Amino acid sequence: GQDQMVKLIMAALLADGHVLIEGVPGVAKTLTAKLVARSVNAGFSRIQFTPDLMPSDVLGTPVFNPRDAVFEFKKGPIFSNIVLVDEINRAPAKTQSALLEVMEERQASVDGKTYPMPAPFIVMATQNPVEQEGTYRLPEAQLDRFLFKIIVPYPTESEELSILTQFHHMGNTKVNDIVNPVLTGEQITSLRRQIREILIEEKLLQFIAKLIHQTRNHKSIYLGASPRASLAIMNASKAIAAMQGRDFVTPEDILEVVPPILRHRIILAPDKEMEGVTEDEVIRQIIHSLDVPR
Repeated sequence: GQDQMVKLIMAALLADGHVLIEGVPGVAKTLTAKLVARSVNAGFSRIQFTPDLMPSDVLGTPVFNPRDAVFEFKKGPIFSNIVLVDEINRAPAKTQSALLEVMEERQASVDGKTYPMPAPFIVMATQNPVEQEGTYRLPEAQLDRFLFKIIVPYPTESEELSILTQFHHMGNTKVNDIVNPVLTGEQITSLRRQIREILIEEKLLQFIAKLIHQTRNHKSIYLGASPRASLAIMNASKAIAAMQGRDFVTPEDILEVVPPILRHRIILAPDKEMEGVTEDEVIRQIIHSLDVPR
């Protein structure tokens, strides 16, 4: 069912971006992330975020080696290629901040030393909607570091029937056993380099700049998108174009990635929030107010 979610996760993998997946419990957020990780022959680790998790549980900690009488840094679970952070909004701000440097600069600083992350590196985080009990709102600086925020809805009735049928026919076969690696980490790094070379016309770059500028001057938006959002749209649309087998970006590629890139980067005006207006509705209004280049 969730074809769009899978497509966006693959685009993020190719565009060197992180993914935030939001949905109610039981819609296969964690399973999808695990299966994507399994399709890539690279390091994988999972971190379950809890209210008592400390930054050292994520990054690692210096451990005393009595034989050599020195402290050795024991790397934490974040030092992997594909990192699944489950229920990211259940940890307090102190632990969230440990991810800021890791996600943007692909390195971790501990005790005055800097440790680089292995390449390729991607964080796939899942979260339940903020209304759920025992959750914290993610800081804006951290949300901005996610390339996409993917909203996972409930499946339709026909999709649910197909899920039931599929699991019934699988019998004792585990879901994880069905998926085999199709890419290596080195291949992903090479594909990322190729994707950066994809052509994008000047008029499309102007369209992206105008779109982002509109978010900063819209009456419904309290806080608009940053220049990081412009770069995210450009890189993600190149990845979508490559997935379609093209070496150039079309306006449709840009329009496809705009909602998942902007929905977590803009903050609505308080009066609009009170009226129940959603970020996606405002993004649609902005797109309709602009002339899409052809």
